[in-house]
This record gives sequence, C-alpha cells and structure tokens, in this order.
Amino acid sequence: MKKIFSLFTFMFCYLTFAQVDKPKLIVGIVVDQMRPDYLYRYYDDYGDNGFKRLMKEGFNFKNTNYNYMPTYTAPGHSSIYTGTTPAIHGIVGNSWFNKGENKNVYCTYDERMNAVGTSPTDKAGKMSPYRLKSTTVTDELKLDTNFRGKVIGISIKDRGAILPAGHFADGAYWVDDMGNFITSSFYMDNLPNWVEKFNQKKLAQKYINNGWDLLKNKNAYDESTEDNSPYERIIAPKTSPTFPYNLKEIATKEGNLNVVKSTPFGNDLVAEFSKTALINENLGKDRFTDFLAISFSSTDYVGHSFGPRSIEIQDTYLRLDETIANLLSFLDKEVGKGNYLLFLTADHAAAENPNYLKDKGYHVETLNYKALGKEVSDFFTQKYGVNILTDYSNQNIFLNDNIIKENKLDYDTIIRDLKAWLNEKPYISRAYSRDDILRGNPTDYHLSLIERGYDPKQNGDIVVLFDPQYMEYSEVGTTHGSTYMYDTHVPNLWFGWKVKSGESYKRYDITDIAPTISQKVSIPMPNGTKGNLLLEVL
Repeated sequence: MKKIFSLFTFMFCYLTFAQVDKPKLIVGIVVDQMRPDYLYRYYDDYGDNGFKRLMKEGFNFKNTNYNYMPTYTAPGHSSIYTGTTPAIHGIVGNSWFNKGENKNVYCTYDERMNAVGTSPTDKAGKMSPYRLKSTTVTDELKLDTNFRGKVIGISIKDRGAILPAGHFADGAYWVDDMGNFITSSFYMDNLPNWVEKFNQKKLAQKYINNGWDLLKNKNAYDESTEDNSPYERIIAPKTSPTFPYNLKEIATKEGNLNVVKSTPFGNDLVAEFSKTALINENLGKDRFTDFLAISFSSTDYVGHSFGPRSIEIQDTYLRLDETIANLLSFLDKEVGKGNYLLFLTADHAAAENPNYLKDKGYHVETLNYKALGKEVSDFFTQKYGVNILTDYSNQNIFLNDNIIKENKLDYDTIIRDLKAWLNEKPYISRAYSRDDILRGNPTDYHLSLIERGYDPKQNGDIVVLFDPQYMEYSEVGTTHGSTYMYDTHVPNLWFGWKVKSGESYKRYDITDIAPTISQKVSIPMPNGTKGNLLLEVL
C-alpha cells in the first residue's frame, strides 16, 4: 500500500511539474521608435513600478541592436517575432516598390480580405500577414500547443498587430480613423461581442475631449528643449507646437479621431483594450501557454512630429511609464506574479533632428527624397537620352528593364556610371549595386546590414547609404531607417517567469529574441531564424 501511495505521489508531482514548467502567458511589448536613452534620460521622473520595475526586477540587455537596414516598423516587428531579417522573412519595408511585381505594395495589405468592424470594403481592414514568409514565435506556439494556446496581437497600427501575431493568430486588432478597434476577415467574420462593447465606450473620444496637457509641472521637463521649438511640427489649427493641445479642436478640423494616435492616449487605448482582451479571451487561465503581443505605436507618431528632444516625447514616455506600471499590476492580479514572461523592446529607434544638430554646430542636412529621385532621372536623360528610372524610395533605386532593352543599353555600364555619379554626392557614403550586396563583404559593416535587409526579388538595383545623421525627411520631427546606431540601438528588457534580475553589456541582435523565447518555453524555433540566444535569461 505504501509503495502504491509513493508511486501515486511521484506521478502526481511529476505531472504537476510538467504542467507548470511553462509560463501561463507570454507578453511581448514593442514600443514604436523607442531609443534606449529614454530609459535613463527620464529616469528621475519615472515612478517605481513601470520602467524602473522592469529594469530592477528584470534583466536588461543594454546593447541590443538591429542587424539590418531598413529600420522601419514592419521589418522591425517581423524580425523581433521571426528571429530573422528582411532578406529571409520578406518584409523589406512598411510600403515599398516591389521590383518583381512592378508596383508599390504595403506590408500587410491583402485585397482578398474584407474589413471587419467597419465597412467590408474599407482598405483599413483589408489586411493579412500573407507577405510574411517566415513563421513567428507565436506561430510556433500555436503549432506546439496543437492550436490550444491563444495568440492575440494588438496595436494602433495594423502592421504592429498583424505581423507579431503571425499566420495562425486567434485575433489581431488595430484602430481605425474613428478610434475603434477593427480586424480582418483573415481572422474572423464578425467582431467578438467584447470588442463591440469596448468600442461602444468611445474611449478615443473621451481622451480627445480631455485634451493633452503636461503630466507634471513644467520644471520637471528640463531634459528636453523648450516647449516652443523650431524643430517640431505645428498641428493645425494651432499656431505653435506648445502645450496644452486642444485635441477636440484638432479632431473637428480633421473630421476624424486620428489625432488620438499622435498623443500618449493612443497608448492608453491600446493598454485598456489589451486588458479587456486578456479577461474576455481567458488568457493565462489554463495549462496551455498563451501569447499577448502588444505594440505601443503612439510613441512613433509623437516622435515623428516633435523629435527626440521635445517636451512632447518626454511627456509621452512619462505617461507610458504609468501605463506600463498599471499593466504590470493588472498582470500580477489576473495571471499571477511569476506566471507570465514579458519582454519589452522597440521596432527601431530614431535619429536626432538634423536642423537641431546643425544649429549646434554639426554640419549636416535634411534631404528631400523626391529631389534625389528627380536628380537620378535627369542624370539618365542627360547621359543616355532616356529616363530609365522606375522608382526611388527607401534608399532603393529601381531601373526600368524594359526601357534598357528597348534602347539596347548595357545594364552593367549603367550601374557603373550611376554608382560613380552617386558616390560624388557629398551626403552619400556609398552606393551599392545588386551584385555588391549579394556578393557581400565581411569587412564592410554597413554593407552587411544592407545585405540582411535586401531581397533581390523585391528590392532595387542600387541601394544608397547616406553619411551619418543625413535624413530624408521634413525639416521638423525625426525619422529612422538607417544602418547607424541612433536607429539600430534599442532597449531589450525581460521580466517575470524564471527571469533573474541583472544586466548585460554584451552586444546582441534583435533577432535573438524569438529563438530565446522558443528555447525558454521549450517550443520549436521559427523556421527562418539562425537560433542565436540571449543566454543570460535561459
């Protein structure tokens, strides 16, 4: 009898251990356009339970970088979750001219789908992940649990919800022009009741009615430039980029509620929806690990408009700190401390505004991509008597193969002449041809990043690399996309289930996140990854 009891006890303990040796929930947080210095520049103004809690109780990989160009939102989210780069997963931009299809494409647009939660023909909802070639870590979780673990992606942006959620998600939700969460027929035919009830709360309108003023006393924002800065976008009908912002007035002029996306309250909208999704989808409540992929995109909108030194971006991060603190407290309560694994990173960082640097004495300029495209066209017309440029975008130059053949021009001669002309430009570091990129050069760091972001079936005949800090953008705000550290260096914080506190200065790649999750929770790695791991959290 004792032997039977002992055997029963052993089997019970073994099965119990096997069932709880995985987290109940994985939470992936991507903060759009977050520079790692935001963690430290605003540190004294943060509370104790948001970013500081992640840094103190979790593990901080302080030297995590993107290992490819272009550093944009769609490639960033795809690379985080697939563990590979655009050369493999195929998402080579947010939108791009696709050489193979000979047309402009958008990363998640899918004409075959219908919008759900708005008019079926609304392009905002005609989306799917079909252009994503590789599996994601969320896909592998679905496969490993025999589709019993749930995966949900949530963001303001469609690409921020769809690409992390992968090909097999139970749902992906994003926000339309009127502040409602919508989805696509790729996932479902009708919105769940809980989503419709959430939309009926009209939270976006409530945020807009309250307006946007500073969270703290103005003296607390001494880490930023003055409020009325010449490096910031002016949002009509305002006449200066200064607090407070009457969002209701702006929304009335624009005729929709899109302005909420460009404020910290877009992040609050996503956080509230994420918590509602967790409760109504019963995430983290059974023995099968679920995955909640959250992307906070308002930081990107604010950054593009006002730049990385603005009071607006500082206030956005102070408010996001409170939002994250609230989310962590919610997860502690609903899923349980130690029962969820969470990581926080960014899809790219951001450059300093070139005019700000120029005024401080740095010789640098903003560039107009349309002007460069016209110069290339003019060069061809003057050199060969015909314009053979199909498109210039995302620092890619596309040649028209048909015109080259019709005029009996030599492709190799054109490439050689164009490269020589481009390399004479004072702001161009180097121009790389298709052959240069595919052949590679292990001693050329920037070429290696271009190579990992290059798909010969989709990308251009030549890719240009600008000198540091030169930026194709407007005179105000900022952007991203380059091979330089200000765009590639991002935060990487891990927290929760079986994560010890600590920090590492070792250089890691963003593509190490997905295979590390796979190994940590004992599921297959995404099919395109090299499988490099963040060893400190294993």
